[in-house]
Amino acid sequence: MFYVKERLNDSMEISIEITDENVFCHCPMCGVEVVVDIAEILGDGESDLFGTAIYCSECSKKIRAGGSYDEHK
Repeated sequence: MFYVKERLNDSMEISIEITDENVFCHCPMCGVEVVVDIAEILGDGESDLFGTAIYCSECSKKIRAGGSYDEHK
């Protein structure tokens, strides 16, 4: 079991199990929250949590249609 842990203050800490339902990121183009299947992302053996960006479905469609990341900044 993997989990994240955060100290809230000197007397309180929270630990949350990482599951396939509680991992999220923000789309780097529009900022919308995106659910992430972390097993799928890391399953290729090359991706990592720090160097990987996940686009929302709408921004992904725009990029595939010839748009670019920079056009929405």
